[in-house]
Amino acid sequence: MTAAIDYANGAPHIGHVYEKILTDALARYQRLAGRDVTFVMGTDEHGEKISKAAAKSGVTPQELVDDLSERAFQGLWKKLGISYDHFIRTTSPKHKKHVQDVLQRVYDAGDIYFAEYEGLYSVGAERYVTEKELVEGPDGVRRFPGDKDPPELRREANYFFNMQKYQPWLLDTLQRNPDLIQPAGYRNEVLEMLREDIGPLSISRPKARVPWGIELPWDPGHVTYVWFDALLSYLTPVVSQGQNPNVSGQVWHVIGKDILKPHAVFWPTMLRAAGLPMYRRLVVHSHILAEDGRKMGKSLGNAIDPEALVAAWPVDVIRYALLREASLGADSPFGEGVLVSRLNSDLANDLGNLLSRTVSMIQKYRGGALPAAGEPGERERDIEAAARALPGEVLRLVDELKINMAIDAAMGFVRDLNRYIAESAPWTLAKSPDTQARLDTVLYTAAEGLRVASVALEAVIPTKAKELREQLGLGRQSYPLAPAWGLTPAGTHVPGGPVLFPKPEPKADNSAAQDSAAAAATPQPQARKEKKTMTDAAPTENTTPGKKPEAAAPAQQDGLISIDDFARIDLRIAEVVACEAVEKADKLLKLTVKLGDETRTVVSGIRKWYEPEALVGRKVVLVANLKPAKLRGIESQGMILAAEDDAGNLDLVGTGLDLPSGTKVR
Repeated sequence: MTAAIDYANGAPHIGHVYEKILTDALARYQRLAGRDVTFVMGTDEHGEKISKAAAKSGVTPQELVDDLSERAFQGLWKKLGISYDHFIRTTSPKHKKHVQDVLQRVYDAGDIYFAEYEGLYSVGAERYVTEKELVEGPDGVRRFPGDKDPPELRREANYFFNMQKYQPWLLDTLQRNPDLIQPAGYRNEVLEMLREDIGPLSISRPKARVPWGIELPWDPGHVTYVWFDALLSYLTPVVSQGQNPNVSGQVWHVIGKDILKPHAVFWPTMLRAAGLPMYRRLVVHSHILAEDGRKMGKSLGNAIDPEALVAAWPVDVIRYALLREASLGADSPFGEGVLVSRLNSDLANDLGNLLSRTVSMIQKYRGGALPAAGEPGERERDIEAAARALPGEVLRLVDELKINMAIDAAMGFVRDLNRYIAESAPWTLAKSPDTQARLDTVLYTAAEGLRVASVALEAVIPTKAKELREQLGLGRQSYPLAPAWGLTPAGTHVPGGPVLFPKPEPKADNSAAQDSAAAAATPQPQARKEKKTMTDAAPTENTTPGKKPEAAAPAQQDGLISIDDFARIDLRIAEVVACEAVEKADKLLKLTVKLGDETRTVVSGIRKWYEPEALVGRKVVLVANLKPAKLRGIESQGMILAAEDDAGNLDLVGTGLDLPSGTKVR
């Protein structure tokens, strides 16, 4: 498994981060499946751009690449937990030897010759380009995509690789192996390239013009073209250790779409000329866009600094959000909003809440010792069957490069476990001596289900998956991603631990309007003579201090409202996905609810009547267009409805139908 080696002429950007996390996840999935994986990464440190960047910074090229490779790139990959086996630098002696050995072999075979050439040269891409590859910019100037400057017309004598010789073979190989380049859209792009002659490839530069590179073994006056140098780095680690270079036939290469041609045309023909097998798969990913859908750029002010991102957010949250949101075949928006949404809804509400509920109940009802399961019912048998099927489903989707769908399959299992707990109501089972065996079965099923989920998600959130198992009392033990059930021993001490995925603190908002709304939105469940709902205390526009009553005021004096007034209230069905008591507030519960695709936080004064665990999975009616209010520093985004009897007891308003969250109440 290889990720593209990064060009060491500047600091990493979010595209580098996504590619390395993606490749790392693929490698981890394969290891979890029991396969032998060698994961190679590195930095590309030669070429004209390096020379220019070093000169601009007032340092030598070697000093520049040493700093960027070791501090900027390797330092970031360490923080992100990238599990590579080899990190290759193209300035290393072992790589230089490998490149010169392959060059000599191809030269001796007669596939490299000396000639003079004139053409358009892209300094950014460090290769000759064709008119067809240029794109007209807003200023009317045609450039190679991604370049700041237009290509230069150059004429010089170089050594050329007879790439054209291998075009028929490459075309036939792609046609016979439809899965070789994925997604399929990129394979089609390469087939389109091969409809025209690909010509020879210039593989050297005069040392007098570009001194920073690997000298050709038969002509020290020329240095190797950066792509011929860089692509061979994928095999340098295994070749330098004396392994058979034919391992090239087992490689999965992961690259960005902007370097498709070198990897889909240059590299295969180079392998063929060197007598090495074609790689097994070329995985091509698209770009990460700004959250507003625009291309990122420093000039636009929307670029994400990877170092700042890692400093601000847990690494596993970054990994999860990127892999869950991005798809290989299309550019994907990403930013803090996307990250927070996935953190709150998937990681905190679904997975983290499932763990905290399960651990809490085992500690509360069984003294922290996991009970043995009793006779399973139909629901438990369904969960076990789903658990055994999950590894195969995840690996199938990974093999199809549908990583986001593989993650969703694992999270779907987690969500079903949450539903199972809500349906089984262990807090109710705990109250009766007759249902203790049933309670044991529910607690064991939840704990073992969490273990299964942790393995299915480990490639994406490796640190948190292990922390989850530690909280279940399983220590640092690892498990294969394979069908299994019942691997958590009964009697295991369940120690628990800190919140697995703490939610970010809401941004401060000290406006007087918010404080006023917060006070008005706080439910007051003392005894009243008449029945009413909790919406009676909510502020409306007509009661805003200092605002004159509207024309409808006379009708409201007798307690009546018009149909237009009622139409302004947006009532929706919401599903409670997480619930916890608000610290130092006897009456308040903090609920996380799903409203269709949206997740909200609601604070409600119903703690006296409802246990937090009993509310998870329940459908409630939410006032969805109520102005947000702050209660105990928590922003409440709506209000759930409840009826109150003469004694002040509350009963949540709901419906007998299992309606989808987000359904409008009329």
